[in-house]
Amino acid sequence: MSLWMILPVSLPVLTITGIWVVYAMALYNQHVCPVDNWSYNQSCEEDLYLQSGPTFCCTLDNVPLISKCGTLPPESCFFSLICSTGSFMVAVIVLLRYAHVIEKHQNCVLNTASLSTGWICAAGLIMVGNFQVDNAKVLHYVGAGIAFPTSMLFVCLQSALTYRLAKTQGEYNVAHLRLCMTLLAFVALVLSGVFFCQESFVLQHNSAIFEWVFCVIIMLFYGTFAFEFADMSSDTMVVLARGPAGKEHKVDSLGSLGGPILHLRPHQPENMSIL
Repeated sequence: MSLWMILPVSLPVLTITGIWVVYAMALYNQHVCPVDNWSYNQSCEEDLYLQSGPTFCCTLDNVPLISKCGTLPPESCFFSLICSTGSFMVAVIVLLRYAHVIEKHQNCVLNTASLSTGWICAAGLIMVGNFQVDNAKVLHYVGAGIAFPTSMLFVCLQSALTYRLAKTQGEYNVAHLRLCMTLLAFVALVLSGVFFCQESFVLQHNSAIFEWVFCVIIMLFYGTFAFEFADMSSDTMVVLARGPAGKEHKVDSLGSLGGPILHLRPHQPENMSIL
């Protein structure tokens, strides 16, 4: 078992815990309404942070969307830190997964496409975290428009890749798990997007809930890479350093270490006629 498996496990632990801390800070500072609050008004006599409770008057500006939770300081600082750190970890995990597939199997279109979409998702995540929705709305929505669809595409590609490479029953079980998570994430993303475009207070609140569900599922999906990372070794780094052809170079190098390389040639039948 390799220590590399700690990396995909630490990503969901860090991000999910961090985002919930950001939500708790926003709730404590009365920047957003609680998730269990379903009462909204078109306008309130005073802003949410000036209200004393126990019941609060909330508007659409107080819907507990993840972006809203990380809009105002001090939680916005932690939100940027978590998104930037998570983006870096996503980029590393995606790259290591790409090299691991090449080492254990061979490179393919699904593997290359997963690498590209994973890195694009990481770039969008940086924009989401560092351009808060109330301060730079256009850039924030551009980042969200990049991060959410590409993260969905990434898990779809990885689910298909897992089925393609599966050989044992355990690997097929992992593929089934990832397929279920992909379907749940797709439903949550669609519902979140559809509800977000509505003017209804209840639907907007539902959008926030499904957004949280989608993000949690995606982070847990990354955690499943611990199954593959458990048998990762330094050879993966060699493949990564040499590129997609690293596996072939590794095999060819055995000859220089004293190990004979047999080159089999097709049998050529003897010529039975003598001219």
